[in-house]
Amino acid sequence: MKIVSEYLSNISPSLKQKFREIEFIIFDFDGVFTDNQVYTDQNGIELVVSSKFDGFGLQKLKSMGIELFILSTEKNSVVKKRSEKLGVEFIQGLNSSEKLKEFIKLAEKKQIPHKSIAYMGNDINDIECLEKCGLPIVVKDSHPEILKFAEYITVTKGGHGAVREVCDIIEALKA
Repeated sequence: MKIVSEYLSNISPSLKQKFREIEFIIFDFDGVFTDNQVYTDQNGIELVVSSKFDGFGLQKLKSMGIELFILSTEKNSVVKKRSEKLGVEFIQGLNSSEKLKEFIKLAEKKQIPHKSIAYMGNDINDIECLEKCGLPIVVKDSHPEILKFAEYITVTKGGHGAVREVCDIIEALKA
């Protein structure tokens, strides 16, 4: 991870303005909160890596009144446990088109315009949400096909503080 001024020095003024306008961030889980790897033991129990840095960043954004939500295609107890620990609402077990439908429902329910929503993903099942939101963000180690849909690509890899990077940028620009 870097200090926030290093991230900000590489962001254009127009992109900084988009970060300032964010009221709601919707995240994919696997590959964003995790490093997209799965470790499976001899009993079939899956373990993933996630960053403790992310939790503090999310707390700061929540204290600023920014809405947070996780939409995941994976149906896994890890998504549930980590989301609950982070205090972030979630829906899991969605396919790509269901993700977009939930994105639209969430925006309507919270009465937040799409231009004030950031979506953070890492794979092709995130494309529709990235196209619909006001600020499409992908992690550094995303699938190469989705990089072209991003307005911001994190410097940090998924599961290693990429979420915190985005939180720090928003916090700094809204201060």
